[in-house]
Amino acid sequence: MTGIKNIVFDFGGVLIDLDRNACINAFIQLGLKNVEEYLSDYKQNGIFKKLETGEISSEQFRDEVRNITGKPLSDEEIDNAWLIFLLDVPDEKLEMLLNLRKKYRVFMLSNTNAIHIDNTLSKAFDRNGHVFDDYFEKAYFSYKTGYAKPDKEIFEFMLNDAGIKAEETLFIDDSEANITVAKELGFKTFQPKPFEDFSEIFVSSDFLNF
Repeated sequence: MTGIKNIVFDFGGVLIDLDRNACINAFIQLGLKNVEEYLSDYKQNGIFKKLETGEISSEQFRDEVRNITGKPLSDEEIDNAWLIFLLDVPDEKLEMLLNLRKKYRVFMLSNTNAIHIDNTLSKAFDRNGHVFDDYFEKAYFSYKTGYAKPDKEIFEFMLNDAGIKAEETLFIDDSEANITVAKELGFKTFQPKPFEDFSEIFVSSDFLNF
């Protein structure tokens, strides 16, 4: 980890496990056809993308789902279908984050939305006597910044706001597109596989090359 002062983590697919198929099936049951065209593990499209970039609010998103399906769906039904996407953050990753914060500035950079964050963040991180702020110095969410990965603007926004340099930062994300842009901007990068416990990489001799 030579030269690395900061570590930036993606949320979905890196820290919290995902179940895209369950989410797609839940929306199909609500009557949202072709939903698989709009939902990805890495970047959303259509009304889902608008929600994640803050172009529409949670309330507007729910109204759009009702309009598209033609059904008087409740907010709870829509939110539950959307929340099925997210599973849980394994305990070993929480412990990894706490240990890393002792030596590095640790951040989160995520394409996400208010429904996911409002309903998941405390459940995922408020455990074992710790809260979200114990794990991260700051989190950057696409729906708040107005930018989404892999657009370089969200990376530049984070760098400027946090006062950090790309060449001194390790960026961890499961999307090849996001990793490619980060490399172009000068970040060191690591792309974990789905459900991979990558916590051991931080004590591996392979990381001495960074």
